[in-house]
Amino acid sequence: MGNLLTEPIHMKTLLLTLCLLSGVPAMAAEQPQVAAAAPRASSVENAINKVCPISNDAIDGETFATYDGHTIGFCCGGCDTKFLAWSQADKDAFVKASLAASQDADKATETPEVMAVEPYTLTTCPVSGEALGSMGDPIVVELDGREVKLCCKGCIKKFNADPAKFVAAVDKAMIEQQRPYYMLSTCIVSGESLIEEGKDVGVEVLVNNRLFRVCCKSCVKKVKADPLRYRKVLDKQIADVQRPLYPLETCIVKGEKGKLGAMGDPVELVVGNRLVRFCCSNCVPKFEADPVKFIAQLDAAWAPILAKRAAAAEKARAEHKQDAEHKGGGEDHDGHK
Repeated sequence: MGNLLTEPIHMKTLLLTLCLLSGVPAMAAEQPQVAAAAPRASSVENAINKVCPISNDAIDGETFATYDGHTIGFCCGGCDTKFLAWSQADKDAFVKASLAASQDADKATETPEVMAVEPYTLTTCPVSGEALGSMGDPIVVELDGREVKLCCKGCIKKFNADPAKFVAAVDKAMIEQQRPYYMLSTCIVSGESLIEEGKDVGVEVLVNNRLFRVCCKSCVKKVKADPLRYRKVLDKQIADVQRPLYPLETCIVKGEKGKLGAMGDPVELVVGNRLVRFCCSNCVPKFEADPVKFIAQLDAAWAPILAKRAAAAEKARAEHKQDAEHKGGGEDHDGHK
C-alpha cells in the first residue's frame, strides 16, 4: 500500500477515514440533511373546525391538513385531498367561517348569557315621592348593578344614608306596578296553581326589575339561580295570555301610521310583564330609547281592561266566599242539617 498522504484517495474513503479518526459513526456522514417536517395536528382541539367540510360529519381526530397556517380536520382519509382541491376562494371562505364560529363558541363559554336588568319603569322618586322629571333630568344612582332614579341631587344624600330602605321601596313599587299584568294562575317553575280555595297564594320575587310569581320558596330559589331561563318561559306565557286582550291595533311607536299586521306579523317584546307590539323591528330601538314614555301610553290603553278584570276577580272571590260560608254554616242549633 502506498503512502496515505501521497496516494490519490477517493473522497468516500477520505470521509470514512476522518470519521474513524474523530470517533463519529461512519453512517452519519452519509445521511443527507432533511428539512424538519411540519408538526401534524394530533387532536380535535388543534383544528379550527369540528365538522368535516366535505361530509359534514364530525372530524375523526386523526385526519388533518394544513391550509394558510390553519389546521383543518376531516372525518376520514380522502376528504383532506378533496378539500385541498377546492378553489382558493372556497377554502378561504371555509376558514373564515370556521374561525368566526370558533370565536363565537369561545365567547359563549367565557361569558354565559345572563338575564339583563329590565328597564326602570317607575315614574316617581323613592325618596321624595315627587314625579321624576319635575326637577330636571332624573338623577341615576347605581347599587349592586341596579339603577335607581331620583328626582334631584338633594335626594342622593338621603338615599345613601339608607339605600336598602329605598331599594326595598323601589322593589315594592315595581311589584305593584307589574302585578295587574301578571295574568297567570300557575307557577312558572312547577306548574302548580297559584290559587287555592279561591285565594291567591302566589309568592312574589323581583329579579332584575322583573316580577316572578311562584308557588313556594323553593321555586323562588330556582328562579334566582337561573332567572334568564324562567324569564323566557314567563315571556312566552305572558305574550300568549295578553295577545288576545291587547288594547292597541297600532304600533306603540308609530301610532296610527303603523297598523299592526300591515308590515307582516307584529314584532313583540315583553317588558315589565307587559306585552308590547310593534309594526316592524325598526321601531324597537325607538321604544328602548325611552321605554317609560311608551309604557305610560300602553298602561293608559290597558286601564279599562284591567279595571274590568279586577271587578270580575273581586266578584268571583265574593261568590267563592259566600259559597264557602253556605257550605260551612248549614247546621241547626242541635247540630243537625
